[in-house]
Amino acid sequence: MKRHVFLAGLLLLFTVEAAALLLFAVWDSDNRQDSVRVNEVVKSVLEDWENLSAGRPCSERDTDSQTDPAYVVLDTEGTVLFQTRSDLSSSVNRAVIHRDTILDLVIDGQTVGKIIINNDSERLFAKRKRTLLLVMLLAMLLQCGLCIGYFFYLKRVMIDPFEKLNGFAQRIAGGNLDIPLSMDRHNLFGAFTESFDIMRSEIKKARIAQAKANVSKKELVAELSHDIKTPVASIKAASEVGAALTDNERIRDNYTQIIYKADQINTLITNLFTATMEELEQLSVTPEDMESRVVEEMLESSDYLHRGVIPKIPECILYADPLRLQQVFDNIFANSYKYAGTKIEVMVCRKERRLDVRIEDYGGGVSEEELPLLREKFKRGGHVEHVEGAGLGLYISDYFMGEMNGELVIENGEHGLAVTVRIPLSMA
Repeated sequence: MKRHVFLAGLLLLFTVEAAALLLFAVWDSDNRQDSVRVNEVVKSVLEDWENLSAGRPCSERDTDSQTDPAYVVLDTEGTVLFQTRSDLSSSVNRAVIHRDTILDLVIDGQTVGKIIINNDSERLFAKRKRTLLLVMLLAMLLQCGLCIGYFFYLKRVMIDPFEKLNGFAQRIAGGNLDIPLSMDRHNLFGAFTESFDIMRSEIKKARIAQAKANVSKKELVAELSHDIKTPVASIKAASEVGAALTDNERIRDNYTQIIYKADQINTLITNLFTATMEELEQLSVTPEDMESRVVEEMLESSDYLHRGVIPKIPECILYADPLRLQQVFDNIFANSYKYAGTKIEVMVCRKERRLDVRIEDYGGGVSEEELPLLREKFKRGGHVEHVEGAGLGLYISDYFMGEMNGELVIENGEHGLAVTVRIPLSMA
């Protein structure tokens, strides 16, 4: 609908401009005088000639200053007897140059003087031309305004959604699936962006299912470890007793081999149990120098529900991985949205060799016993078991900050859980 209105308005303005240009092209200045008006003026002057020649005022008559031509009356010597305006041609030579109408005043067959009727066609033509140019200028300004407005409309419905998709794709690539893709269902790409958000939702469900499968695998490994270690321990204990009681050297060597193999099996089971904890080491972190103003953009991007007030960031050069740092902020805000659902307080201050970003919600925090567990994999607070989540956000964030030579501080603040992201400054 907006597109049709824009095109109709643009077409109308083009029509007005074309009509104005055509009118300007065919419009010519008419130098001809109105003969009826001229005759009336000449007749009036002849009737008042005695007063004019005697230097007395003319008799009054009905005149229209807007339509009656201005004129000058001269005697036979060229002396001005009367003029309606002071700026008129006062001599025949000037009148010829100005293309005024010059007529003889004849009384009883004798020329008694001349009348110079002002030719103001050029002034009228210039006035009409200014009016026409003003109309064209106004039409062009309206046309420019329509084009600028339509540009911002296209930016809102096309360019901005694609920019959001770009940032959304980077977050998906970084593993952040908690922040939804904001969209306007009424613009041209509403359904298109909705499909991307559905994809994010499905990937998140798959990740949660994968995390649950990892938990199940861990539990299975623990159960199998317990079930296997018990008989292995019994075998090892019996072998140690047999080796201590036998006097046969060959039998003692056999018992020793059994004890060695039991220890070997126990070590393999322990390695199997801890193997799942090494998966995060595959995530790459590449710190680089970056300006601190980028942190403000990251915080605003992470706080997509606008529950916090982002303060001014001190100017400095940080040493961090922008993608991973964005993921850290995303995880912190997502946890606050998910588990607290309150407003968020954000504070930023620069220390000697680092920049501290403190993010605190108003959810009351967690118990002191649970605080250290929040850094561990698959660990969450006991009061949020009914909320969907995998318990990986803070664990991943702590790992990323460690790889960037920074730190993640988790504590109970005055109002709720407070997470401080300590970002190191560049050494360059």
